[in-house]
Amino acid sequence: MAEAERIQELLRQRLDLGGHLTHAPTLVAGVDVSYDKASTRLVGAAVVFDLRAGVEVESAVVPGEVRFPYVPGLLAFREVPILLETLDRLGTVPEVVVCDGYGIAHPRRFGLACHLGVVTGLPTFGVAKTPFVADYAEPGVRRGDWSPLRDGDEVLGRVLRTQTGVKPVFVSVGHRTRLDQATALTLDLSPRYRLPEVIRRADFLSRQALRTGPPTPR
Repeated sequence: MAEAERIQELLRQRLDLGGHLTHAPTLVAGVDVSYDKASTRLVGAAVVFDLRAGVEVESAVVPGEVRFPYVPGLLAFREVPILLETLDRLGTVPEVVVCDGYGIAHPRRFGLACHLGVVTGLPTFGVAKTPFVADYAEPGVRRGDWSPLRDGDEVLGRVLRTQTGVKPVFVSVGHRTRLDQATALTLDLSPRYRLPEVIRRADFLSRQALRTGPPTPR
């Protein structure tokens, strides 16, 4: 694990938090990985949405095997390899990628979204269902309300209410994306449900493939 942490630190030096999304993106991808509890099988899925049209334009699903143990803080070493294969299957290059997980809201400030962003060069951010590090005050109850996710004086993300009266999500930047951009995109991608639609769809496709095999690519 020490070697993985060393690699993580080296990659973190390439992290760009300056925010290079100079325009509102149209093509946004969501990625997720599902695991077979009874074996070492896993499946990665990527889904691309056209935000302007509000439709899914492409998806890819790739089966694989677990090659790295589960270690809190090192999840990227389990998931990035299969996600790279999955993104490579897409015929479309997304303008930004949303990960089911964390960006800089991570003990070493280099979560899955950071790792994937650095190795692909794509703008990325993470949307998590639960907090991993840091403290926060509960945001207001209405859609769009948010509060800062902090570790002391350091702001690591936002606790965002995507649906009125529903539990919030935890948004943190990954690579080449600003927090205000990640927050706005999370809301744009969550018109009806708590989680962004691209993540919901990627989760569904990866779980389905574990049960039945991968679907025909769109």
